[in-house]
Amino acid sequence: MRGFTNFLLACFASLSLMAGELAPTGTLRATFLGGNPVQGTVDPKTGAITGPVADIVKEWARQLGIPYAILPAPNAQGVIDRLKSHSADIGFLAFDEKRAAEVDFAGSYALMYNAFVVPADSPIQKTADADRAGVRIGAVRGQTQETYLSGNIKNGQVRVFETMPPQAELEKLLLSGELQAFGLNRQRAETAAASAKLRAIPDNFLVVEQALIVEKGDPAKLEEINRFIDGLRASGFIQASLDRAKISGVGVAPARKK
Repeated sequence: MRGFTNFLLACFASLSLMAGELAPTGTLRATFLGGNPVQGTVDPKTGAITGPVADIVKEWARQLGIPYAILPAPNAQGVIDRLKSHSADIGFLAFDEKRAAEVDFAGSYALMYNAFVVPADSPIQKTADADRAGVRIGAVRGQTQETYLSGNIKNGQVRVFETMPPQAELEKLLLSGELQAFGLNRQRAETAAASAKLRAIPDNFLVVEQALIVEKGDPAKLEEINRFIDGLRASGFIQASLDRAKISGVGVAPARKK
């Protein structure tokens, strides 16, 4: 009995130490892309946040026995800046090498698929059709899609937008011929294609990991995050969260190699 009691005390001590390292203010503060439905959705009236990010943060705070706060950011740089300014403890971003130079990635929990949305009558039927001379492709600056397309489109032209055009403007850009395609995560592409005027290309031009991020230089923290996400993945928690959110074009990330 004494041995079991000592084991429990050791577990509680470990959790307390982990909580102190991860959340030095006593509250687990997370930040994510507030406009990205693959990560989470912010209710415009109440501000309530739902989706995978909310589920993951809530569960981690429960395990640590501390409160939590979730802070939407306007863009990827905003997520990174909150970590660097210590106004957030963890963040959520899609992996890319440029971002990895500023923050450390751990805990890949989902795969995000990315596709082109095009006019309904477009001759573009698959991803390869878009990389041709005279094809103009839109993407939002700093988002994963823009980073990839700007570096990989060889024959077409990428036009960079500062913010995501609203649906009416997106339709106007594509139907007028100003653009021939727009690169989005599949959830957004299929939402845009709910209009009979547009359609989403069936194959994906990019598959990217959605992951937790922290400030650079703390391998012990990265390992704790990986162990936590491994547990959520193995238990079916992440799949259940994605199912509840009804997100298109997203799957559970594969188990990490150990």
